[in-house]
Formats: sequence, structure tokens, C-alpha cells
Amino acid sequence: MNQTYQIIPILGLAMVLAGVSASVHAQQLPIQPLLTVQTDNEPLSAIQLYNQGVDKLDAGDYSGAIADFSDALKLNPNDADTYYNRGYAYHSLGNYQAAIDDYSQAIELKSDFDAAYSNRGYANFILENYEKAIADCTKAIEINSDNDTAYITRGNAYDELGNHQAALADYEKAIAINANNPMAYYNRGLARNRLKEHQEAIEDYTKAIELQPTLAEAFYNRGISQFQLKKVEEAIADLEKAAELFQNQGRTESYQNALNAIRTIQQ
Repeated sequence: MNQTYQIIPILGLAMVLAGVSASVHAQQLPIQPLLTVQTDNEPLSAIQLYNQGVDKLDAGDYSGAIADFSDALKLNPNDADTYYNRGYAYHSLGNYQAAIDDYSQAIELKSDFDAAYSNRGYANFILENYEKAIADCTKAIEINSDNDTAYITRGNAYDELGNHQAALADYEKAIAINANNPMAYYNRGLARNRLKEHQEAIEDYTKAIELQPTLAEAFYNRGISQFQLKKVEEAIADLEKAAELFQNQGRTESYQNALNAIRTIQQ
């Protein structure tokens, strides 16, 4: 067996939405009607459209949600939650610039909207605007020091900029806030991989898997770390599990990557 482990890459972010705060809950209809029919109808229609959009978000119908939120904004263009949720829907479809635009509108209307800052930071991170991502997440943390997703995203941005120690510090903060967030451990594992702290990375991936057993990337990267430590059997077992999960999730390219890694190790 030749020593080819250096050419097997670790995987990066596990899920596009891993660092994104949830959508805002449905708005309540007013208990008492307003005095005039015209004034009553417009806000009520906007709220109904908003709530329809939230229902479609929950059902994964992001295009339908965008249509409803857009119609709601025609009736009430000053609702921060509607912009935020439409941004979330755009984000879910991979339209990150549109998401950033809507998160920005939400922030303009509601300056202390920490989830909008956090999600805009994540979208900026995906677009490789790392400094903007750090600035957004820092603002989210200033508003809400318990925003673990903002710490994770800021850590990811620091890590991409090569500031691995700052990244580790942010992942530690996220874990202190929410010890059951698998992505905090997963991303800390990535940073430790880059620092060649392979045993520590294995421990983080193991914790991430304990919290989210279908996290295929954690199995894959744990396998690569196992191989870095010359634990070949453990490496192959993890990569086989990753391949199985990727296949079950319909992720053909990742499935092939796992198979290629196995073949490379077995050479």
C-alpha cells in the first residue's frame, strides 16, 4: 500500500443550510377588526399571504413561499419578517444574492434582527465574501450573544481566511451555547484537520455523528482522519458508511468521491 493519503481531500460544509436560522413563525390575525372595511382588508390579506408563505416554507415549497411573500409585500412593504422569510426561501433555493438583498431589507426595517444578520453572514460566506460574513455575524452576536449559528458561520469564515485559532474559539463558543449542535463539532473537526490535529478531529466528527447519525460528511472526514493516523480498517469502514449515506440521500457526486477515496486507500 503506497502512502497516497495526502491526495484524498476532506469535505467542506456539510449542508448549505447548516448555519441558517429558522424561518419566522406565522403571524397572528388581529383579534378585533379595524374600523373601515378597506383598511381591514389590506392588512388581513397581507397576513394571510404571509401565513400561507410560512406554511409553504414548512412544506419545502420555496418557490410558492416566495410568491406568497412577494404578494404580501405588495400590500405591506414594511414588514421585516416577510423580507426575512422570503430571503430564507431564496437561500433554500441557492439564490444567495437575492437572499442577501432580502435580509438587508429586513435589517433596514428592524435594526436588531440578529437572525437576519446571521443568515446574511452565511449567504456572504457561501459567496466567499468572508470579511462581510465576519462583520455580519459579529453584529448578530452583539445583538444576541446566544446565537450559536452566528458563531459557527464566523468560525467558518475565519477558517477559510486561515485564522484557525479564531475559528476554534468561535466553535467553542457555539458549543458552550448549544452543546447539541452537530455542526459546531463538525466544523471544529474541519479546523482541526487543517491544523493536522487528526485525533482531535476524529473526536469532533464522532460527536457530530452521535448527534446527527445521517451526517455523511462527518463519516467521510472521520475516515480520512483515520487514514492519516494509519488506521486503515477504521478509515475504510467510515468511508463505506459515508458512501452508503450519500447514495441513500441521492448525492451521486459525493457517493463517487467516497468510493474513489476507498479505492485510493486500498491501492
